[in-house]
Amino acid sequence: MRELVLVALGSNLGDRAAHLSAAHAAMTLLPSVSMVAASSVEETAPLGGAAQGPYLNQMVAIKTTMAPDELLLCLQGIERGLGRVRSARWAARIIDLDIVRFGARTIDTPSLVVPHPGLAARDFWQREIAELNRALDRTP
Repeated sequence: MRELVLVALGSNLGDRAAHLSAAHAAMTLLPSVSMVAASSVEETAPLGGAAQGPYLNQMVAIKTTMAPDELLLCLQGIERGLGRVRSARWAARIIDLDIVRFGARTIDTPSLVVPHPGLAARDFWQREIAELNRALDRTP
């Protein structure tokens, strides 16, 4: 069964727009994934209080037959492929790909929590989801 998944993209190092574009393109190449819609890109202040530059953020809607943990591993592979090195929590990053929603599922494992625990607190995600919902309502 193909499920609708929302994935948040963020970047605040280097050519942020190019990193978002490369991650978006890489997701379209994943097996069993089709891109359904993408929100506008917006610039936001960093979260977590660390001194760092602003982020470019975007959210995409994909459909996939992958299991959540399989998709997570693929997204982490894209991050590594684009040069992300995981260090401290809230650190600046070349690219960040977060599964925000996975169909109607609630997931709570050591590696993945869905809906994403930051969903309610991130106004920019709410705007991006609203934009995706409008686009999905127009999709036949």
